[in-house]
Amino acid sequence: MLKLADIHSVLIVKPSSLGDVVHTLPSVHFLKRAYPNLSIQWLVNTEWAPLLTGNRDLDGVIPFPRNEFRGPFGLIKLAVWMKSTLWPTFDLALDFQGLARSGFLAKFSGSSRIHCLGDAEIVSRLVAHRVVPAKRDVHAVQRYLKLVADLGVPVEGPLEFSLPIGDKPLMRDNTRGYKGTDPTQRDRPFFMDRSFLLLHPFSRGLNKSLPQEAIESLCAFMQPIPVVIVGRSDLKLNLPENCVNLLNQTSISELIWLIRHANFTLSVDSGPMHIAAAITGRLLGIHTRTNPQIVGPCHPEAWVWKNGELIQVKTLKTASNLNQSQNFTLRHLPVVIEFLKERIQST
Repeated sequence: MLKLADIHSVLIVKPSSLGDVVHTLPSVHFLKRAYPNLSIQWLVNTEWAPLLTGNRDLDGVIPFPRNEFRGPFGLIKLAVWMKSTLWPTFDLALDFQGLARSGFLAKFSGSSRIHCLGDAEIVSRLVAHRVVPAKRDVHAVQRYLKLVADLGVPVEGPLEFSLPIGDKPLMRDNTRGYKGTDPTQRDRPFFMDRSFLLLHPFSRGLNKSLPQEAIESLCAFMQPIPVVIVGRSDLKLNLPENCVNLLNQTSISELIWLIRHANFTLSVDSGPMHIAAAITGRLLGIHTRTNPQIVGPCHPEAWVWKNGELIQVKTLKTASNLNQSQNFTLRHLPVVIEFLKERIQST
């Protein structure tokens, strides 16, 4: 087994996606906690780099401009980027991604050793010096912990997600502002002075998003509680007065700030749901096709909707039919609305 006492610098290879970057944070924290003098840098897609802002476990971040390498000249642009990038010397690369691309990047970094998980793609495993046994029948956070536990790093205790504080969103054209007398607060959207629900209803995954009629009905029935909608979508929603539509308008940093200040977050299975689970247990994740025990919120106090039932994460081990697929429809709204109102009004 490799001795970390002989290692001085480590490269974390986890370029994407949003949720997977979040899931890797506890592994990096345990590694740094066990060896505080270890220099750790993280190779990450440029769009997800804000997740690592101010992370005290890291000594540096290497932004990977993945989107620039698409199209017919992508490989040429990638080769130019690799040649022009000043790579530090690494004693060890931990390939958490486990794809052919990440294996190639780990190899190109010049790291003396490369470790990856056993469920990685074949290219990643072929270039690795050590393949750590792992299966995809546990939550991603627990899978990633195996990669650092194999180094002899203790991984017991509460999970630490070193996410930034975030940036307060400013007034948008569709938000009503602060009505007080303090002129320094005039850029405050009205919902910041009240208990509000943060709603993230859209996902790129098939049948994961909430249907439009469910979103509009949920907002209407939540009145007078403010509902702030975030995410990415081209849908034109017909929303009541209590809603603030921030679709396609928030940065990752602003999203983190909103999660920290919301009284409760409702999200479909997506990257933002995993950010919320890393920050708070005041979360309900909607799972239609996916098994929440494998890809759900990692916070034990959070809740999930699955097959028409509301289940707290810490009791998922006793739940049944978690692999069953059921879409969320209007008929499921009453139970969810009652659940949300009870928890928001109790704060």
